[in-house]
Amino acid sequence: MNVEINEELLDEKNMLVMKLLHYFITEKNYNPVILQGVENEIWLENLDEDYKIVRIVSSNILNEEQFSFDLFKTKRILKKIKRKTLTFKIPTLSIFLDIEDMKENPSKDITCVNANSEKLVKNNSVIKKSFPDLSKKLKFTEKGMQLFIKITNDINKHNIVDNEKIEEVFRPKYPIITYMIIGICIFMYIVPLLLNRYDYFITRLCIFKPYIKAGEYYRLLTATFMHANIIHLMFNCYALYVIGSQLESFLGKFKYLLVYLFSAITGSLMSMIFIGNNVSVGASGAIFGLMGSLVYFGMNYRVYLGSVVKTQIVPLIITNLLLGFMVTGIDNFAHLGGLLGGTLITMAVGVKYKTTNFEKINGFIISIIYLMFLVYMAFTVVL
Repeated sequence: MNVEINEELLDEKNMLVMKLLHYFITEKNYNPVILQGVENEIWLENLDEDYKIVRIVSSNILNEEQFSFDLFKTKRILKKIKRKTLTFKIPTLSIFLDIEDMKENPSKDITCVNANSEKLVKNNSVIKKSFPDLSKKLKFTEKGMQLFIKITNDINKHNIVDNEKIEEVFRPKYPIITYMIIGICIFMYIVPLLLNRYDYFITRLCIFKPYIKAGEYYRLLTATFMHANIIHLMFNCYALYVIGSQLESFLGKFKYLLVYLFSAITGSLMSMIFIGNNVSVGASGAIFGLMGSLVYFGMNYRVYLGSVVKTQIVPLIITNLLLGFMVTGIDNFAHLGGLLGGTLITMAVGVKYKTTNFEKINGFIISIIYLMFLVYMAFTVVL
């Protein structure tokens, strides 16, 4: 029995499957997609590549009817992946290893190639354009069982490294920065009360446009540590504890602190633009920045957090923004300013193992432009 299994594994088609898996997993960082009830095909996913999905189909496609059914089935599965990953468009490459009849460009988002042999794979124009190094990577000095063992070991090693990276990112860390921010907020509420000078501190540290324009720029930050009453303080501290501790664990302490401070300042600047000569205090602008940052992080780790972003974080943001527009006394402009600021600065600081240097540079440039725009609007434009 063992000999028969080995011989079956070592036939030309299965060895081509193994070589393709080796390339897409170890060279292009694609990850297998677990699908129930799907036979004779392997789905690989990398949302950072031009082709988000690569299918390796080894089942025999004999006629146009079978090919049409395969296309229908693929579209149905892609709809589920889109919902899970919050992705609107998923370009897919289907590599058929045993096909007799195939339409050219059967779908706008699904590209199909005939790969009945290794030679066809290497010479295919679509593959050459999207994966120009594939032809070289299919060459191995090993043969037969040695090649099978090498490919299997390489894929296993790559998966171990990937799992270690994921574990490192998602392993809970002690959120000391979050606790310090909560502590400062509580301190800035209790001490003025004990001194019976709370109104004085509010007046000295709140967002008040005329005073900030006169040079008291520190208010853009100090206002985010002040709160109007105990309910306001408790609500924001709880939100900080739930959202902040999680995000700090994901991003790391320095990046998290930078996101918080940038969100706080952009929230305060947006508040300055729209509230006129009214007073504003509270950490909610910065908290919305943390929520925007968490959405950006979750989109980069869609496979693990896609459903959480879709069902929990985004609805929470939308609900609170709607509530802010319906209820008087809520500075919703600070929320919007912080939300956008937190998202942009997270792009600049980057998500570990996901964000490229090019994306970080773009994020930094856009963040600076956004900050400068808010400064210009807050200090020179009268609405």
